[in-house]
Amino acid sequence: MRKKAVVLLSGGMDSATALAIAKAQGFDCYALSFRYGQRHAVELECADQVAKAQCVVEHRTVTIDLGMFGGSALTDLNIAVPHELSKPDEIPVTYVPARNTVFLSYALAWAEVLSSFDVFIGVNALDYSGYPDCRPEFIAAYEKMANLATKAAVHGGRKLTVHTPLIHLTKAQIIKKGLELGVDYGVTSSCYDPAPDGAACGTCDSCRLRLKGFKEAGGADPRRYKPC
Repeated sequence: MRKKAVVLLSGGMDSATALAIAKAQGFDCYALSFRYGQRHAVELECADQVAKAQCVVEHRTVTIDLGMFGGSALTDLNIAVPHELSKPDEIPVTYVPARNTVFLSYALAWAEVLSSFDVFIGVNALDYSGYPDCRPEFIAAYEKMANLATKAAVHGGRKLTVHTPLIHLTKAQIIKKGLELGVDYGVTSSCYDPAPDGAACGTCDSCRLRLKGFKEAGGADPRRYKPC
């Protein structure tokens, strides 16, 4: 019997690669996306395309409203998205407070209902924007907490594993791995400030990291960008 995994799928490059890795490892994948009030909601259209292309068992999109709290350029239209790389020692204004904690909690709930003990998340701690909830320490702490919080763990002795297959990879390494697994990056979107038609800006923190990754991987990014 094949194992089941819940995979957090934003529609971006990293989560699409994490999904491909989960499938390559033999999991039946259940993809989970979120409409959380993000200004770059075009990523959800991409998530649908990625889920279909990778033949997941089921893809669900949960609607929550992190925008009601604000505090991030991704959920508050009054805060501008920066169009330069963030400084290594600063947490940028594109950080959404508690986002990965919330997302993982939904994934944990669905996994328990599915009798799944594996959750995949495409966090990265090398070429990333400096978000605190992308660090190995956070993932380890969350996994420990999760195994104190579920019926399956407490009564059944079945431990949940939070898989982070990209956490120690550069963007170039992520891209190369995804291409090996047949990921179509043309249907993914990483942009924080896309045009109304979905074209990527090319200058936000996330776009710059993505473009840098493709350059270092020796290929061209197939995503459509706004004209210079």
